[in-house]
Amino acid sequence: MTQSIKFPLTIYYDASCPLCASEMHTIKETDFENKLILVDCSNQAFNEPEFCPTTKEAMMERIHAQDATGNWIKGVDVFAAAYGAGGFSSLAKIWGSKTLRPILSRAYPLIADNRHWLSKTPLPYLLNGVLRFCAPSR
Repeated sequence: MTQSIKFPLTIYYDASCPLCASEMHTIKETDFENKLILVDCSNQAFNEPEFCPTTKEAMMERIHAQDATGNWIKGVDVFAAAYGAGGFSSLAKIWGSKTLRPILSRAYPLIADNRHWLSKTPLPYLLNGVLRFCAPSR
């Protein structure tokens, strides 16, 4: 990540996607310090927040987040911050790795573009199982 995140971090995600919803809700379950605020941008009534630098359509294509100081991040940086806030330090390091960043930055759009199809596979259940296995305890 190129900048320091100031919490709380408001994450705009596609809750209509089972893969996305499962991942975000599992991370939020371990957010014992309430560093994360989840906002479903797939909701018909959703409108971009004031001073948002993008559109609802772009927010539906790629995950976006805004920190407490108004800074916006998207994609791989959101996952690094979210996993860190949820106490998944090893997963946050993977998402934030400078070495892995080129691979993750190329892989994430492929996953995001196919997330609804991937949601019909066992992937959401596998991801949820891995996250629950790695979850920090109170």
